[in-house]
Amino acid sequence: MIYLSAGTNWFDEKELNDILAISNVNNSRDGITGLLLYADGNFIQLLEGTESDVQAVFQKISGDKRHKDVTLIASGPLNTRNFPQWAMGFKSISTLSFAPFERYLNPADKNSPGNKDRHLSINLLKAFMRTAGMAV
Repeated sequence: MIYLSAGTNWFDEKELNDILAISNVNNSRDGITGLLLYADGNFIQLLEGTESDVQAVFQKISGDKRHKDVTLIASGPLNTRNFPQWAMGFKSISTLSFAPFERYLNPADKNSPGNKDRHLSINLLKAFMRTAGMAV
């Protein structure tokens, strides 16, 4: 599942780290993996896991008063996870280093994920980065 949301306020580094710490604990417990990107008060997040677990997390996020305009972008089954090693990978776009994402961002790379399921999510994440003014 991929969704976009706007924060009800701009988050500072401490607030973002607090969200990340709680998400890592909860997601590890619930078998959720994914990636959260933050730029200029906006979030895009990819969540992976069983349908029921992902839906539960999405419902919690949708009701979180720190988010507004929560918009579901894509949802559906995957053959394999895009970010299986991350209970919650996180980057703030303003400080984004592409090194950890290189194999995901370069489809020509022989180690890049090769199935269509992964390309949809990666293309959406790349579009978000372009919108935030980052060269991809």
